[in-house]
Amino acid sequence: MAWDIQKKIYKKIKKYKYIVIARHTGPDPDAIASQIALRDSIKLTFPEKKVIAVGAGVSKFKKFGLLDKSEFTNLSDTLLIITDVPTKERVDGIEELKYSEIIKIDHHPCEKKVADLEWVDDTASSACQLIAELILNTNLKLDQNIASNLFLGIVSDSDRFLIAYTTVKTFKIITRLIEESQIDFVSLYDKLYERPINEIKFHGYISENLEFTDNGLAYIKITPEILKNYGVDTATPSNMINDFNYIKDVLVWTFITFDEKNEIFKINIRSRGPIINEIAMKYNGGGHKFASGARTPKETDIPNLIKDLDEACKIYKENILVQVD
Repeated sequence: MAWDIQKKIYKKIKKYKYIVIARHTGPDPDAIASQIALRDSIKLTFPEKKVIAVGAGVSKFKKFGLLDKSEFTNLSDTLLIITDVPTKERVDGIEELKYSEIIKIDHHPCEKKVADLEWVDDTASSACQLIAELILNTNLKLDQNIASNLFLGIVSDSDRFLIAYTTVKTFKIITRLIEESQIDFVSLYDKLYERPINEIKFHGYISENLEFTDNGLAYIKITPEILKNYGVDTATPSNMINDFNYIKDVLVWTFITFDEKNEIFKINIRSRGPIINEIAMKYNGGGHKFASGARTPKETDIPNLIKDLDEACKIYKENILVQVD
């Protein structure tokens, strides 16, 4: 079935002269890498096409490649491809413009149909895994730069292959990327994980100031003043949340960061057991069962969110005890 969808996506790409590729707001490495890798692969395969990757740039992700400004004045014959995003409302950089057709390529649980053609595989480790599979299984071309971005996106979203939805298929795709492009994958880790000293200090601040509940929830609220004191941006906490896995007695942990510019709370949630995406959906979010996010402009939502997550931890622990008895 995946091959049929990949074939259909390739035919659509081949059909259109103008293609826009977008991803979710507040991007992570997987989102940025997937859209840039797909853009570069299409341009490499079809040099005559006009292909752009849109959305707000993040300075720390420039290493994946630069984004484009939309130059299209007529979108009546343009294909939009959105990656790593389940809903159209969270797509960055497309405003309310209409496109001839929309394709969605995503690895999050499907919330609702938003595109004319959708390839959703929530067993995949990342959007980059799906883009890699599309390129490797069709006539789209691959070079070392494209393969490097795909490798880094997969490594990042799978937390170095530690997260449960890493599968045998993930490793097979990684192997093919390395074999067919001859990338120096060991040196790529520096590109992904090297951090300035101020971010290391900010990491220490989070460690020192996490609050814990008796039920196994860890949480921290990060103000704009704290971000300014450490010289980091609102994307920094979300890129650190996976570092706090494996804390004994912690089942769920969440970082709540206020984005002063957009007047919204950005919420990142991770879990080692309790299902959290259903809770995230209550607060304008969603995601995977054990890795989710949300956004809300309402400060009154924050204590309710913490309460809901703490209750989920409590119920999970009680169920574990029942199973043991």
